Amino acid sequence: MRGAVLYGPRELRFEERDTPTIIKPTDAIIRVSATCVCGSDLWPYRGINPVPEPTPMGHEYCGIVEEVGSAVASIKPGQFVIGSFFASDNTCPHCQAGYQTSCEHKEIISTAQAPILRVPLADGTLVATPDIPSDDLIPSLLAVSDVMGTGWFAADAANVNPGKTVAVVGDGAVGLLGVLSAKQMGAERIIAMSRHEARQKLAREFGATDIVAERGDEGVARIKEMTDGIGADSVLECVGTQESMMQAIRSTRPGGYVGYVGVPHGVELNGEELFYSHVHLHGGPAPVRRFLPNLIDLVWNGKINPGKVFDLTLPLDQVAEGYRAMDERRAIKTLLHP
Repeated sequence: MRGAVLYGPRELRFEERDTPTIIKPTDAIIRVSATCVCGSDLWPYRGINPVPEPTPMGHEYCGIVEEVGSAVASIKPGQFVIGSFFASDNTCPHCQAGYQTSCEHKEIISTAQAPILRVPLADGTLVATPDIPSDDLIPSLLAVSDVMGTGWFAADAANVNPGKTVAVVGDGAVGLLGVLSAKQMGAERIIAMSRHEARQKLAREFGATDIVAERGDEGVARIKEMTDGIGADSVLECVGTQESMMQAIRSTRPGGYVGYVGVPHGVELNGEELFYSHVHLHGGPAPVRRFLPNLIDLVWNGKINPGKVFDLTLPLDQVAEGYRAMDERRAIKTLLHP
């Protein structure tokens, strides 16, 4: 088969790779119905995360089960399934506590930009939909495999509750779906921090009540001004830079919560400032598996449409253009059809 392989900064090729097969009895093989490019894929694509050797890419996926290993009990060939970017057994103490991305037996999924995918720990990782979905549902079901689940975790970690004021730092797909998550959780005021018109428009569609274009200290000052000098109850940090993390912490009221899901690059926190801020910090790699059943149900029943974040759809063999479009901010998120 052919799939996406990153050779170095901005050098992505669509080339021959070995077709995956069952290796362990707990594996499943799925035929991918849709995959996509993630904002976190851009870190290695831009050379910020070095790639020492040609590396297959992709960690968001949904599709039809073709084959399962002899130990797989709950997943069957023919089912339409969605999984997270980390395979997990869903039975270890960390999984039972709801942190499947810290599973004692976790395995990263990193080869999904291809027509066929091997998923380890299939029973713990994959969740089947009630039936085979119609084509129009597939973008939203794909979104729950990562960006919707990650936006939801940002809101969950930030303790978003009905009637609260929420600020969202970052207007990529995760930040936009953080807005949608906060809306679903009943937030009264949702401030999206964005300076891009198309993203501002989608943020409003997803439930943002206010837009703040300022960044850094100016962004913090604007949030404080809008909240009578108090700060937001909950702030979702969806970027992963030093500026975005400090903007999130400083925009939060004393006793408030920051949910951070942006993969950190060069983020360092000052202990004394953190100490006197009285801000709760919680985040990390989103335990998407915890939220999958609920998010699938919300999509299936038409309650949410996170697939709107895909503003570019390409055949998989044009994956390199999908990366370029996101790198150049011509696209929020690229969906790929094998």
